[in-house]
Amino acid sequence: MALDDDRTDMAGEELSLDELFERLERMPVPEGYKVEIVEGNIFMSPQRDTHWEIIAVLFEQLRVTYPRNRIKSDVRIDFPGHLNGFASDVAALSKEAEKDTKGRWRFEDVEFIGEVLSKGTAANDYGPKKAAYATANVPIYLVVDPYVGRCHLYTEPKDGEYHSHLTVDFGTDIDLTTAGLELTLKTDEFPRD
Repeated sequence: MALDDDRTDMAGEELSLDELFERLERMPVPEGYKVEIVEGNIFMSPQRDTHWEIIAVLFEQLRVTYPRNRIKSDVRIDFPGHLNGFASDVAALSKEAEKDTKGRWRFEDVEFIGEVLSKGTAANDYGPKKAAYATANVPIYLVVDPYVGRCHLYTEPKDGEYHSHLTVDFGTDIDLTTAGLELTLKTDEFPRD
């Protein structure tokens, strides 16, 4: 398809989420960048060292409760809402998790999401992504903010909103047993940016 044909297609009807990702796969996305589609908008975020360190700490702690094959990082999962294809920093899946007919993990099987803020996309984590996770009934949503050294824990999703919100500073343990996960997250190893 010629570039002009591609522009004509894009100016016409809206592309599906799969079509958007197919086009992204053909683009020269710089190495070290994560790509997500949030409400039909494409976002690219550089993966920083601090970002990765926090993801690694979360992964190691989640391994106490989840086998390795049920913890995903930067893997596309489509969530409710308009054109939401997220690559969450950390997603933990239920024992019953299974892929859909397209070979992707289903949002219905997600039990935990952890997002590490990036300055350019923080509004997504607190806005449309939080709303999509709540609509999907993800029981535990953790936002880690390395810029201020704080974590925000959202639980009790109902009617597209989280009804419980806890904020803790780095260094404070987060008891997830009240949200149904037999785990206490330690935040003292989270680095700051």
